[in-house]
Amino acid sequence: MSRLENILIKLKDGSITVEEAALKIKGQPFEDLGWAKVDTQREMRQGTAEVIYGEGKTAEQIAGIVKTMNASSQNTVMITRLSSEKADKLSKLTDIKYDGVSKIAYTGEKAAPDGLGKIVVATGGTSDIPVAEEAALTAEILGNETVRLYDIGVAGIHRLLANRDTIMSASVIIAVAGMEGALASVIGGLADCPVIAVPTSVGYGASFSGLSALLSMLNSCASGVCAVNIDNGFGAGFLASRINHMEAKK
Repeated sequence: MSRLENILIKLKDGSITVEEAALKIKGQPFEDLGWAKVDTQREMRQGTAEVIYGEGKTAEQIAGIVKTMNASSQNTVMITRLSSEKADKLSKLTDIKYDGVSKIAYTGEKAAPDGLGKIVVATGGTSDIPVAEEAALTAEILGNETVRLYDIGVAGIHRLLANRDTIMSASVIIAVAGMEGALASVIGGLADCPVIAVPTSVGYGASFSGLSALLSMLNSCASGVCAVNIDNGFGAGFLASRINHMEAKK
């Protein structure tokens, strides 16, 4: 349930007055901290609160943004691309949970899974797992049930085919792969759901730090495959969550 829906339900059942509801809705659209303008109404507009990008920010700046968001009734706040050193400093300033593989931290609790189905996160190899975990944990925090299928790349395609039932029963699939990035096309040829391809920077010289995989995924001959940027597990997890929460609009 979005924050806006929660306000309207409280208004309907009489828990708050019209004036109180209006004040909550029309409140300051952003808080100006000087070094950051925190979008406190993003959840109302888009259904999901602002996510903090951790790289380039100090622990003190991140803590300030988190506290501002908490003060505007956003209990679960996600921070991406957070180094372990910065996470350690941040934990002394505010209460966070940190995952060192995905480099994601968050406050509060993960949303209860309420999506239409399961999001499958698959990797070509074990080296792709950090990006895959960024996607999987993002999806989980946003209220999705995820299934991980790691190290099922096309170099040993029998590993992929052994999980065909899981792939064919997914509502969204995130295919994470480096090298030549063929995994997304193969999965796209098996699945009847959207496939989000995530190229990784894993590979030798001619992979051009993920560019080769990106181009392969963009040129996929399998219908229903789209690609996000190199190593962008967060973007894939966020998009998968959006798809998994879609309802027909009348």
